Formats: sequence, C-alpha cells, structure tokens
Amino acid sequence: MEPLLQLRNITHVYPTGVIANNNVSLNIKRNTIHAIVGENGAGKTTLMKIIFGILTPQEGSIIFKGKFIKLHSPNDAINLGIGMVHQHLMLAPELTVAENIVLGVEPKKGKLFFDGDRAIKITREIAQEYGLSVPPEKKISALPMGIRQRVEILKALFRNAELLILDEPTSVLTPQETDMLFDTLHSLAKSGKTILFISHKLKEVKAIAENVTVMRDGRIIATKPAGELTENEIAYLMVGRNLNSRRIESRESIGDSLLSVRNVSYIDENGMEVLKNISFDVHGGEIVGLAGVEGNGQTELVKIITGLLTPTGGNIFVNSADVTHSSPRKRRERGIAHIPEDRMEDGVAANATLQENIIVDRYYKSGFSRFFQLLWKRITRHTNELIKSFSIRTQSPKSNISMLSGGNIQKVVVAREFSSNPDVIIAAQPTRGIDVGSAEYIHQLLIDLRDKNRAIFLVSADLDEILKLSSRILVIYNGEIVALFPDPSRITGKQLGPYMLGLKKQESLYQESLNGKAHS
Repeated sequence: MEPLLQLRNITHVYPTGVIANNNVSLNIKRNTIHAIVGENGAGKTTLMKIIFGILTPQEGSIIFKGKFIKLHSPNDAINLGIGMVHQHLMLAPELTVAENIVLGVEPKKGKLFFDGDRAIKITREIAQEYGLSVPPEKKISALPMGIRQRVEILKALFRNAELLILDEPTSVLTPQETDMLFDTLHSLAKSGKTILFISHKLKEVKAIAENVTVMRDGRIIATKPAGELTENEIAYLMVGRNLNSRRIESRESIGDSLLSVRNVSYIDENGMEVLKNISFDVHGGEIVGLAGVEGNGQTELVKIITGLLTPTGGNIFVNSADVTHSSPRKRRERGIAHIPEDRMEDGVAANATLQENIIVDRYYKSGFSRFFQLLWKRITRHTNELIKSFSIRTQSPKSNISMLSGGNIQKVVVAREFSSNPDVIIAAQPTRGIDVGSAEYIHQLLIDLRDKNRAIFLVSADLDEILKLSSRILVIYNGEIVALFPDPSRITGKQLGPYMLGLKKQESLYQESLNGKAHS
C-alpha cells in the first residue's frame, strides 16, 4: 500500500546557518502510529513544522496521499487533512472548550450570529465519538493541562485530520490517563487515522508505536519496527551513549530543614479554594517530590514558595527565616532558586539574548555592573563559562534565546539558577519536553546539589522522574496533600495514580513523616 506521507530529501537551514534538517527522507504508512524520537536540536520539531506548513524547506518534496504538495501555511495543511497538537498548546484561554473546537469554522444562526448551542452539541458529539471527555461550556483557562490537550486533539479531529501529529502528548497525564489516550490512539489508527507521535518517553514509544524513526543532528539515523528495538537501544541511537535510568538511592542521613511550608492556603480571585492547609519540610540532602495531575494546586504552591503569589493563610520559611511576604528577589537572596514549569512564559525573556537571560537575576551585583553601567565583557565571560559548563549549544552568548532548541533553553534556565549558589531549589517540571540525554544531565545536576546538602523540591507530572529522583513523595489532589510515601523504592506509578486522581486518600497523614523524621 502506498504510504500516506512521503518526505524526500527535505533540507531546511535557518537564517543563522543552523542546518535543522539535512536531506531527510521518510515514509509514513497509512493507519499506523509512527514515533519520531531524538535529542532536542535533532530536527524533529523543524520537520513537524514543515509537514504542518509552518516552515517551508529550501530543498526536498512532500508527497501526501500520492500527490506532491506545497504548504504555505498551517491552513493549507489543515485543508489537506493534516492536524497538529503542539507541545505548547495553541488554545484561546478565555474562550470555552466548544468555542475553541469550532474556532474558524463556527456554526452560525443565520449568516451573522455564532450558534453557541450548536457548538456545544458538536463538541459533545465528537468527544463521545473519540472517547475524549471534555466540558464544552468551561473556559480553557479553568482547565488542567491534561484536559486542554484533549481539546487540541478534538479540535484537529473536528477538522477531519487524516494525519495527526502529536508533540509530547503525555507530558501532563497520569499513567491511567496515558492508558486512556493510548486506547484512543489505537482506535483512531484502526478507524483510518495515521499518527505521528513525538515523545521523549521511550517506554511509551515502545508501548504505542509500530515504527520508530530516530533523528540526530538533523539526519535520520534509523527507522525500524518498534518491536525490534529496546528502550536502551533507542536511547543509544539518539545520543550515542548508554544512559542510566535506574532509581537513585536516597541518602542515609539528611540535614536541617531548609524549606518549611506551614499551613499554606490560597483562595484565588474567583473565590476558589486552590490550596488547603499545606504543610511539609524539605531538608538539606534530600529531594522531595510532589506528584499530581496538573491543575491541582501545584502551580500556585510553587508561585507562593517563590514569591510570585501571596498565600491567603500560612507561612513559608527558608533557612528558618519567614519569607512569606518577601519579594522574589529577597527570597533569591535568602537562597532560593526556581526552575519554572513553563520556560518560555516564566523562565526566559524570549526576545532577549542568552547572556541577558543569564544575568537577569544578578545584573545589579558587583562584578556585573558599576556606577549604573553593565560590565559587558565580564557578563560575556561569565556567560561563556556557563555555556561550557552546562553544554549549551549556541552560536554565541549574544544569540537570541528564541533561536535555541527547547532543551538548550532549559539548560540556560538551569545554568542561571544553579550558578546562583542556592540552598533551596524549586524544580517545577525541570525536564518537560526535553530529550533523554538532556534530562539525564539535569537529573545528575539535581543529584549533585542534593549531595552537597542542598534541599530540592521537585514538582513533576513525569512519574518516572518523581520515582527515580525522590527521597520522599507527596501526592497532591484538589489542593490537598492526600498521601505521603517515605520510601519511593517500594511503589510504582500505577500505585500513585489513584491518589493523583482523587480515588484514594491516606487517612492519617504522618506529621512525623512530613517533617522528615521518617528518615532518621
């Protein structure tokens, strides 16, 4: 049978001279799930943007359903039956689910007026057809990331996508939700859809894909049936070395409490009780992991700890000092570092250079400025040292940060935060959307800091990450701590899932464990 999609000798070079795709040729069979894997900067995203009409290659051809096509915009791709769910979701936050799904092809009452009732009916019908439950009348801004992702998938399916590109689709899902998504994807493939599955989670690639294509440095290294490759073999093809995926042993002894969260509550501007009496400690020499489905208060908790929100009640202590009402700068000076969950929204200034992003928290300090003048030679030297130490791939410290790959932007954030000599590291989704090689590197940096007696609070939707790194695991649901597991080596992601979904709750919550005594 003729492939649904054929790419022939695709080459794309960015204006900076970076060769993102180098003579890429690939066939995607109809009615299959085909995984594309590779390190950040390997060329995956560029290739997907070409298939979806966001970018036009300098060389090569695209054949879709047996015909040569020219794509000048995503609308061209959508009209041909190609849909894409981006890693950073493309939804209008102040519109409802139904309004987002029909956006651009809205049903009308007469010729002028939007038919909201019809949009809701369409949404319910398509959600039922594909087994992706969503609330049609709720605003996107009120929904957790997992539900938003379902909306994006339904939006593409509503536009009759025959080829569906999914970029990191499970990064915000529990194991149970991932299983449900995979059931849906298998059903879509059986019903005639073809799926390009972009992921860094190799266990999931093995579970869902029929074929796997590995990219490295803009080229295709291999395309093989998934059944012929182990996870370790895929990882080796991606990065050219063996990776360590074993669980990290906790330290036998821990230090004093460096971060204390006491009875923290938060009511948002809509009167919703987002956090309810949260208490825990993080000691020097340990990594405390917080597991939970996104949208259950993790974002607000991290913002309260880092000074971006003020709690309705409770206190935050860093090195025994009450910082509840201190500014973010004061907290940083007390020893807090913060890797935010959304690097582009809160981690970097997209239109600034790499070196400007590096000094954003220290430009006013001696060594970087004098008499209200920035010392650019010292700043450049400092930035170059971090580029080398953290293996950041860039042409220059003066390159615009937006020209870097996602993994290298994350390394810039990590380099800035870890080079601030912190006592407490708040790591929110520290490896989201980056490749296994970069993730392993960041994991090792966190472990090194732990072993230097720093306190690390790890918030992650990736349960493999939580289970690999954590000394203790807390589970949050609906703004409450519902479980604590003092020995992560004895549990699995499947066992955490029911607590994350609110199906189970530990009855007595272990104050002695919360404050770390379970380790003594």
